[in-house]
Amino acid sequence: MEDMIFYDRLQFAFTITFHYIFPQLTMGLSLIIILFKGYYLKSNKEIYNDAAKFFMKIFAINFTMGVITGIPMEFQFGTNWAKFSELTGGIIGQTLAMEGTFSFFLESSFLALFIFGEKLMGQKLHFLTGFFVFLGSWASGYLILATNAWMQHPVGYEVLENGKFVLTHFSQLFSNPWLLPAFLHNQMASLVTSSFVVASIGAFYLLIKKHQEHGKLFLKTGVIIGLISSLLVAFPTGDLNAKNVAKYQPASFAAMEGIFETEEAGAEIVLIGQPNMVEKKLDNKIAVPNILSFLTYQEWDKQIIGMDHFTKDELPDNIPALYYSYHIMVGLGTIFIGIMGISMLFLYRKKLYNFKPLLWTILFLVPFPFIANITGWYTAELGRQPYLVYGLLKTVDGVSPTVSSGNTLFTLLGFVALYMLLGLLFLVLVGKTIYHGPQHEKH
Repeated sequence: MEDMIFYDRLQFAFTITFHYIFPQLTMGLSLIIILFKGYYLKSNKEIYNDAAKFFMKIFAINFTMGVITGIPMEFQFGTNWAKFSELTGGIIGQTLAMEGTFSFFLESSFLALFIFGEKLMGQKLHFLTGFFVFLGSWASGYLILATNAWMQHPVGYEVLENGKFVLTHFSQLFSNPWLLPAFLHNQMASLVTSSFVVASIGAFYLLIKKHQEHGKLFLKTGVIIGLISSLLVAFPTGDLNAKNVAKYQPASFAAMEGIFETEEAGAEIVLIGQPNMVEKKLDNKIAVPNILSFLTYQEWDKQIIGMDHFTKDELPDNIPALYYSYHIMVGLGTIFIGIMGISMLFLYRKKLYNFKPLLWTILFLVPFPFIANITGWYTAELGRQPYLVYGLLKTVDGVSPTVSSGNTLFTLLGFVALYMLLGLLFLVLVGKTIYHGPQHEKH
């Protein structure tokens, strides 16, 4: 049974990690695209229209890859997690069906119109199609987050005698106190990824001295949106998210912060340290006293419950992975604020476009927002363990009893091979799009 659960979790972790490379870019990029298109309508400068159409090509490639890699995850609910689907399908099936029926078709239909219908529709309708792509993209994220929020903090439900969960108040799915902070945090994080991608393409064009006017526009846009979104990821969205974890999942909060023992006079915030699960402490710790208590409760001496107050069954089952995921996310987020802050200063002083060390830094930083987003999701999912539905349904009770670990491992190896090919194809297509650059077409 342990092998079965391990491989089921490993397969889902691999497929969803690879899948989330794409939606985190499309959600943020959709907003940047309509900003470019809106500026074109306002100024009538073709460079903005060129930028909107250029990034919609990258959006389309990402969207296609997201669809291809998203389908296997839905099948896994039936193959590897049949019991979970049987027990909770009456609730999570509603939001997931809404995401597929409304958001996906809204996004895909208007994406085709944006790419192929500009000359036929005119510029104002073309902007409107881009807006609906943005709306569908963010609505998709909202409905997925509504599903996850219910798993993190279940509300509006009843458990029948046969163990199945049924929804008693549909509205509570969307008034869940977990949902809005998680959604806003996720969307700001996707904007960080998108802004770094836009800025890095601009930096690349300036370094190779090609499409330089477009490069300056991309770099300027990416830096401005990148700084704003990086700050908003930290506060207030990240702050509200962390307070929700402290309130509703105190064991997870203690584990991700590395609090092994409860401190009566306020909790320190750990900057560096390695969890020692044998001696129940952090090795080589560097921490600042009382800061965590202040950030969480705005009281310097407020007690934060440590892991010593919980039983082994109540704690996450992989504390080191949770701790490192959280600290990687926070550490990278801090670096993003610093880099974008410095870039904004150089932009303000009109020195950014010619300062090669900073251009190279922005160019090579582009993978790290993807890593930060994924480790953020690892933090959320590892923190919920050992439950699928927090406090109600354990992970061990949600697996498919008839699917062997050997079958799961076999299909996992197939996914690894297939996704390697998809990844290479994605890099080739995006690379060719960037190489050709923005194309100007007369209307």
